[in-house]
Amino acid sequence: MNKLLLFGTLGATEIIIIALIVLLLFGGRKIPELMKGIGKGVKSFKEGVKGIEDDLKEEDDEIKKELK
Repeated sequence: MNKLLLFGTLGATEIIIIALIVLLLFGGRKIPELMKGIGKGVKSFKEGVKGIEDDLKEEDDEIKKELK
């Protein structure tokens, strides 16, 4: 069960073809900017998830204090 559910199985040839298409569409100069934007989005998403986890932990701690 080592298949990617969304894409099926991707081999090296398919990955190279996808990379070449991305390079042709965005050009060499735009790819670093694109990756930087994706990185910022992932960082923001992780911070949001961490904030939610912290809120849930605080609520759980408050409930435990009330039950004691």
